[in-house]
Formats: sequence, structure tokens, C-alpha cells
Amino acid sequence: MKTSDLNSTFIVDKTPAETLNAILHVSDWWSKGIKGSAEKVNDVFHYRYKDMHESTQKMIELVPGRKVVWLVTDSNLTFIDNKSEWNGTKISFEVAEKNGKTEVRFTHYGLTPKSECFDACTEGWDYYVNKSLVKLITTGKGQPEPE
Repeated sequence: MKTSDLNSTFIVDKTPAETLNAILHVSDWWSKGIKGSAEKVNDVFHYRYKDMHESTQKMIELVPGRKVVWLVTDSNLTFIDNKSEWNGTKISFEVAEKNGKTEVRFTHYGLTPKSECFDACTEGWDYYVNKSLVKLITTGKGQPEPE
């Protein structure tokens, strides 16, 4: 099924459990300044990037070794007109074993090409997911934003 939501897929040479465990440690790949927790259902964490982006995420679904979904409950994106554009969107990671490796499907549901921040957010997610998170999963050390 084709979706217009922002998404990407990558494959790593780790187990689904190892991969999902890395994803849950958001301060190791997204930002060292994350406040809160992202390891179990109903956990809440807060992300801030300079004076440009603040958002609060709540874990609404966790299937061990398979899937995690965070709901963005509050956001303030100062670089666009619709500062709360992320409110109500969902950030999802689905992991599955494929030929002895693990496929990761990242989707930011509600962030579409019609979204005001789509281009900038695509660039940001590309760095955090496809570079920093992949590096964390494969080497044990991501490249998160400093605190």
C-alpha cells in the first residue's frame, strides 16, 4: 500500500529485538536533551531543538520486538506558520525479520507532502532515522543532537 505519509525503510544485520531496543533509547539517536522516557506504553518524552522545534510524544503502542508508535501530543515548530502542525501525528517504527536481517519501516503518519514542514522535516528525519539510528543499531553509537 502506497502512502503519502513521510516514510523510509532500511535493513540492518541485527535481530528485531535488538533493533527495537535501540529505537526505544531515543536519547541515543535523536537528542541527548530528550526529557522523559520512551520505553513503555504511556511513557512521555519531550524533544527540543534550539528555538525551532519542541514536541511531546506519548507511547501509545508497543509490540515487543515488532513495533512502537508515539503520538505527538504537543508541538511548537517556530519555523513555519502552523506551529502545531505535528499535533495529533504519529511516529511509528515497525521491525520484522527478513532473510536473517531486520527490516525497519519508519512512518510519520500525518506528515505529508502537503504539510508546511514536509521538506525540512524530511531532511531532519533522514538524518535522525537513516543515519543516526542506523549507526546506533549497527555500531552501538548513534549521532544524536547534543544536550
